[in-house]
Parts: sequence; structure tokens; C-alpha cells
Amino acid sequence: MNSRLAQLFNRLEEDRNSLVEQVEKLTLEQYHQSLNGKWSIQQILSHLMISERLSLQYMTKKVQGIDHAGNTGLKEELKMIGLKLSQRLPFKFKAPKGLNEITPANLSVQHLKSQWAQDRQHLKKFLEQIQEDQLKKKIYRHVRVGLLNVQQALIFFREHYIHHLPQIKKLMTNN
Repeated sequence: MNSRLAQLFNRLEEDRNSLVEQVEKLTLEQYHQSLNGKWSIQQILSHLMISERLSLQYMTKKVQGIDHAGNTGLKEELKMIGLKLSQRLPFKFKAPKGLNEITPANLSVQHLKSQWAQDRQHLKKFLEQIQEDQLKKKIYRHVRVGLLNVQQALIFFREHYIHHLPQIKKLMTNN
């Protein structure tokens, strides 16, 4: 695997493992509790997992025609700056249409842990197939900013996690 992709992937895995380790210490009630009708920890983690899974499915499809995909450039770098900023500010965004309907509502911690680990293994295998000359190819579609490359996809996955982390921590401290 490309060293930059490996670095980004490993960081995602460190974050996921750390968070799951913390969540495993919660009671079932704490894991499923929501405040003021907002998402529970279980729903947030399921949302993160499903959004990554759907992104990987899209990239897996797009990589089949990667030779015809254009390259990312300055425009996409600027989009990434805006995307990062949007994830770091305390703004709320509606999840993409249809995502909530396919997000599991009652996954146990162990099932979520297992599914997310399995999804990450699929992601790792996918990343191992990306060649150096394919790193800048537009194979990831973000719902708000459009086509990006695989490195930018991994960066967004982490930014998405960071965006939801305050919600998770708030739920953990209110339990």
C-alpha cells in the first residue's frame, strides 16, 4: 500500500479502536441513550460505519474505470479545505438522503465492532490495490463537494469522525 494511504488508514484505525474501546465500557442503556431526541452513541457509530461502507462501495465501482477518471487538482484541494472547516465547526448537517433509512438502529456494541472491523479490512484491501499513478484520480464522491481522490476520501472519513466526536463525548459524560 502507498505510504500516504497507509498512514491515513492507520490513523483511522487508531481512532476507531480507541473509540470502540471506550464504548465497550458503557452500559447497554448508555450506548442506546439519546438526549433531546438526538442520536445515541449507537446511532452515531452506525452512521459513521455505514457512510464509510457506502463510500467504499462507490469507490470500488469507480476504480473499475479509473483510467477514464480525471485527476484532482487545486479546485479539489480548495474543496477539501472547506470540507474540513465544515466538519470542525459546530454546525449541524442533515445526513444524506436515504442514509438514515439504511443505518442500523439497534446494533450491539460487539456486532458494530465486528462489522466496522470487517468494513475496514475491505477498505484496507481496496487501498492496497491503488497504484501510485491512481492516487489523484477522482473516484470518491462526497455528497456536498463532489468528486475527490482516495486520499481525500480517507481525510474526510477522519474529519467526519472528528465532527461527531463531541456528540459522542457529550453522551458519554451525561451518562
